[in-house]
Amino acid sequence: MTQPTRPSGYASKPWLGLLSAAQRAPVSPPPSLLHAFREAVARAPGRTALAYFDGRIGYAETDALSDSVAGHLAAHGIGRGDRVAVMLQNTPHFVLAVLAAWKAGAVVVPLNPMYKAGEIGHILRDSGAAALVCEERAWTAYAAGAARGTAVRVALTASDRDFQSRNDPRVFAPAEPDAAPSAAPGAVPEPATAEPADAPAPADLTAVARRGHPAPPDPGLTAADTALISYTSGTSGTPKGAMNPHGALTHNAVRQVTGHPLPEGATYFALAPLFHITGMVCELGACLANAGTLVLAHRFDAGVVLDAFLAHRPAYTVGPATAFMALAAHPEATADHFASFQVLSSGGAPLPPALVERLRAAYGFYLRNGYGLTECTAPCASVPVHLEAPVDPASGTLSVGLPGADTLVRILDEHGAEVPFGETGEIAVRGPQVAPGYWGLPADTAKAFPDGELRTGDVGFMDADGWLYVVDRKKDMINASGFKVWPREVEDVLYTHPAVREAAVVGVPDPYRGESVKAYVSLRPGASAEPHELSRYCAARIAAYKYPREVEILPVLPKTTSGKILRRELRDRG
Repeated sequence: MTQPTRPSGYASKPWLGLLSAAQRAPVSPPPSLLHAFREAVARAPGRTALAYFDGRIGYAETDALSDSVAGHLAAHGIGRGDRVAVMLQNTPHFVLAVLAAWKAGAVVVPLNPMYKAGEIGHILRDSGAAALVCEERAWTAYAAGAARGTAVRVALTASDRDFQSRNDPRVFAPAEPDAAPSAAPGAVPEPATAEPADAPAPADLTAVARRGHPAPPDPGLTAADTALISYTSGTSGTPKGAMNPHGALTHNAVRQVTGHPLPEGATYFALAPLFHITGMVCELGACLANAGTLVLAHRFDAGVVLDAFLAHRPAYTVGPATAFMALAAHPEATADHFASFQVLSSGGAPLPPALVERLRAAYGFYLRNGYGLTECTAPCASVPVHLEAPVDPASGTLSVGLPGADTLVRILDEHGAEVPFGETGEIAVRGPQVAPGYWGLPADTAKAFPDGELRTGDVGFMDADGWLYVVDRKKDMINASGFKVWPREVEDVLYTHPAVREAAVVGVPDPYRGESVKAYVSLRPGASAEPHELSRYCAARIAAYKYPREVEILPVLPKTTSGKILRRELRDRG
C-alpha cells in the first residue's frame, strides 16, 4: 500500500480541494422524490418521463396513472407507514408502483425478481408488507405461495408487454417458464402452484392505472420518513432491511444532478436494476430530480441494451463492471453505441483498472468509478467528471473516487481509531445519505451504525488528497500461511490477461497453508487459456503467497442481478 504522508485528519476533508464549485456548493433537496416528481410534472408535463422500447409515457400521464394506482391502494387500506413490496424488472410498472406507494404514504420494499419463494417469503414476513406488486407469471408460479401466511392483503400483477408495441423487434422476450426469473443455466424452476386460499386475488396494475381512480390525500411525506426498506443483497448472509429515508434519496439524487453536467430533461438509461439502490437513486432519482427521460429495457441483455443505446441516445447510465464487460464482449458493439453518453459510471461491483483502459481503447469512453452501499443510499464517493481516478502504484487498485462535500469518510483500525492517510483499515461513512439503521434489528443497527456512522465492513485506504481506495470486504480476506491475501488484488492481475472476461478469487481449505488462493474465471468470446497458464501469469506478477495455486474456468461466474460476483457461491463450490 502507499506510505502515509502525514498524520490523520479526515475531518479536514482534503477532497474538497479537488471537487468542482458545483460539487462543493450546498444543496437544498426536496423532502422526497415524490416532491421532485411533482415539480417535474409542473415544469414539463408533456415531456417523456418513461421510454420503454417503442412506448412513451409523459410526465402528466405518469402522474395520472400513478394517482389511480395510489387510489386503488388507499381504497384497499394501504396508508401511511404500510409497506408495499415491489418485485419487478425495469419496466414502467415499477415506477408507477413506487410513485403510487409514496402517494399513499407507504414505504416501498424493493424485491429482487431473482429471489425464489423462500427468499420472498422471508422479506415479506420480515418487513410486514401489506401489498405485493409483481409480474403476473411470477405471481402464478411462486409469489402467491410466498405471500401465504404473511401480512400481504393486496396484490397487483403486471405484464412486461404493457406500455410498448408487441411488434417492436427490440423487445426482449423473457425466458419461459418464468418461475425463476434470470435463473442460472441449468437451474430447476420452482413448480407452478395453485393460488393459495388465503392469498389475495390479484388485480392487473395496468388496468388499475388506467381506471382513473382519484389519488388519496397528500400524505405529507417528510425527509425523515422512511422511503425504502432496502434489503441487502445477501451475498454474505441473510438479507437485512436498511431503512432509507426520503431525504437520503433526494440528497444523493440531487448531488448526482449537480455533479454531472447534464442539461435539464436529459435522457438516463436504466442499466442497473431499479430495485437495486444504485438504480433507484442514480437512475430513477436523478432522472426525476432533473425532469429527465428514463429509458427502460426490462432486464439486462447486451444486444437489447446496445440497440436501446442507438434508439434513445442516452446521456447517462450507471451499471456494474460486469455489465460493461458483457456489452464490450458483444460482437456488434461499436464506439457509436456509446457516442451519446456524457457520463458513464460503474458501481455495485469492483472495477478493474484493466477494464477501464480496455473500454477506452476499444470504444473511446472513460468509465467512472464509484462506491456506495445500500446502507448509505448508493453513492458516498465517485470520480468527478473533470478528473480521472488514480491507480495506487503499490497495489494496482483503482480509486473509487472522492467523497462528496457533505460526506465524511474515515479509515479506522480494529478498535475504531483513525489510521493515518495511506494506511489500510475499515471504511466508515457519515453524512445525510446514511440510513438510520436496519428494520427491526436494533442490535445489528447498534453494531453497524455506532453514533450514526456507518461501519461498512469494507477494507480500504485514503491518500492525502482524499482519493478513496477499496481493497476488499473484511470477511473475504484469505489467510495463506499467515499472510493476508486480498482477493481484489489477485483479480485485478487476472483482468490484465487478454483472455480473461470475469475473475473471482476465494480462499479454499489447504492442509499445509490453512487456506490457499483459488481463482475462478470466465474467458472472453473467442479467447482461450489454460488454468496453469493463468496461474503462472499471476505468479510472475505478484508475491508467491498471493498467486492462485488453482484456477477453474467456468462459462460464466454466478452474480446477483446487480452484477456482484457471488464469491460465497464459489467458495461453497470449493
